[in-house]
Amino acid sequence: MTAPLDTPGLTDRPTVRLLPKANARAIRFGAPWVFANELVTDRRTRKLLPGTLARLEDADRQPMGLVAVNPNSKIIARMLDDDGEASVDQSWFATRIERALHLRETLFDAPYYRLIHAEADGLPGVIIDRFGDTCVIQPNAAWAEVLIEPLCAALVAVTGVRHVLKNASGRTRTLEGLDDVSGVLHGEAPEGPVGVPMNGAIYMADLTEGQKTGLFYDQRPNHAFAAGLARGARVLDVFAHVGGFSLAALASGAESALAVDASAPALALATEGAARMGVASSFETRQGDAFDTLAALGKEGAQFDVVICDPPAFAPSRNALDAGLRAYERIARLAAPLVADGGFLVLCSCSHAADIAQFRGACVRGIGRAGRRAILLHTGFAGPDHPQLPQLAESGYLKSLFFRL
Repeated sequence: MTAPLDTPGLTDRPTVRLLPKANARAIRFGAPWVFANELVTDRRTRKLLPGTLARLEDADRQPMGLVAVNPNSKIIARMLDDDGEASVDQSWFATRIERALHLRETLFDAPYYRLIHAEADGLPGVIIDRFGDTCVIQPNAAWAEVLIEPLCAALVAVTGVRHVLKNASGRTRTLEGLDDVSGVLHGEAPEGPVGVPMNGAIYMADLTEGQKTGLFYDQRPNHAFAAGLARGARVLDVFAHVGGFSLAALASGAESALAVDASAPALALATEGAARMGVASSFETRQGDAFDTLAALGKEGAQFDVVICDPPAFAPSRNALDAGLRAYERIARLAAPLVADGGFLVLCSCSHAADIAQFRGACVRGIGRAGRRAILLHTGFAGPDHPQLPQLAESGYLKSLFFRL
């Protein structure tokens, strides 16, 4: 059993205290974050090392639980446990991973899923995606970086995976003051892309050089819904990455699919997936900027029965919200003319700063500016391996809108 890496140890564990204006009731009822303007940040607190475990008290000095502190982050404390004296060791991690694994094994019949979805699975800031006998960890909070060894040991012990990789990319780690150095934590890195079966398709995931952990599992139910609309259809998949929507559509019987992405390596993986599925003759790719490619297809008079646009987060923060909504509106305006009459337009957002109403409004404006009329057929969200924490709106980040034009 790995010993706790609390620094300082249990007997010397520091105490931090909420300001009177902080919403202590919300935290007691499950809100997982304490912001810097809600905590007493005296000289002692500011000197705590990022990732330090501390007891949290309310403004009346009543105990609230155990938090991980990072004085360099706007999220200065993350709730870890209701017990302020809890020992965060391999056993502690194992309890949470076992609970998460049981849920995923209930939901899925193959070991390809998001195993740990941060706060919703009791490990704030921690993402773990599973690809068969390999897991990829994103420790996006300082405390998880400090305790990566017992976390990895618990993951191997509970799941039996042979390989564990660390992915250190992403904006969140930068906000936490962490480095971007990825590596192998256990076993070995795969020599090439890993084939992932999902929705009848085969996706090739690059676990060492690809985006994020290598594949986006969150869109699984939306891939499936779109595939149901695409039987016998001509499909355009924009911001395709490794072919998420287009390969699922071909697996469901689409006539053809064109995948558009700025990344040549991602499109090469999509092409390899299509070949493994035996649908290479129906699959094409086009590398380039999505906005430019949509405009070019419009000038060419191209028409598709199903058009899907699944861009990266245009509004990753509140400061970027207005610009992000304009970008979503522009995407809708450029994509709508490419949809044949009676066809379907699927528009997605993974921006937590843009709520569903704001995103829907931007999409409807764009469709209207294109001179099209639409009904909203379906609204999709992330799959159940990406559970939402009701007290954390940011955990409900993914929205997929299915319009019939």
